[in-house]
Amino acid sequence: MALGSPLAADVFNLKGRVALITGASSGLGERFAEVASANGASVVLTARREDRMQEIVARIEKAGGKAACFACDATDNASMAKAFDFAEKTFGTVDLFVANAGMARLGKVIEMPEDEYRKLMALDMDAVFFNSREAAKRMIAANKPGTIITTASIAAFIVERNIVAYNMAKAAVVQFTKGFALEVARKNIRVNAIAPGYVVTDINRDFLLSPKGQEGKEKLPLARYGEVDDLDGVFLLLASHASRWMTGSTIVIDGGHILNVGN
Repeated sequence: MALGSPLAADVFNLKGRVALITGASSGLGERFAEVASANGASVVLTARREDRMQEIVARIEKAGGKAACFACDATDNASMAKAFDFAEKTFGTVDLFVANAGMARLGKVIEMPEDEYRKLMALDMDAVFFNSREAAKRMIAANKPGTIITTASIAAFIVERNIVAYNMAKAAVVQFTKGFALEVARKNIRVNAIAPGYVVTDINRDFLLSPKGQEGKEKLPLARYGEVDDLDGVFLLLASHASRWMTGSTIVIDGGHILNVGN
């Protein structure tokens, strides 16, 4: 090791940090909670499925981590404010907020029901705005530097059939990430985004592993769909001080998917 070179365990250390993660009852949110805890953070999981979150909390605690959960709807601002209150009483001011809750809906523009459109936008776009704002306001009030990570998608950069509303919402997340990063930079708050490609989770596993889903896999340069642990490194980079000179950035992690669009 070169003189003065830090160890990776120190660079990516989250010890002493307090994380609040939305959409943490499954998929990427669940994995982010596990990774944050394994690297030293105290973690508060939020989602609607309390029973599922309690299982995750028990698993984290069994491994020696600190975790708690608060059942709420990410689109309900008052409920989310209570989630932040709970986190502060349990572990302290949240200084790592992950705006991860989201959903996808297929539908052509001319056919998509208005209520479905507004439900998607409320979670994928509005909740990111209001929840991130709540996190930043509390960091500023506590005079505490912090980090906000938003979950975008490669859908922000490419267009596929029948997901126009989702494309819109995720493109908005990328722009929000840049704009909000600029706004709060002088408050010592960094805002960055992760834009995953197709990652196998409980929600999409059956389709992605079906014969039709496997056809799509063969079009990817790396010839496989992602697994949730493929995002561990990027998440830790953005969550930790390893990215202390990064803000307003979006990291695409997709097995090369967007490189192959149109090829």
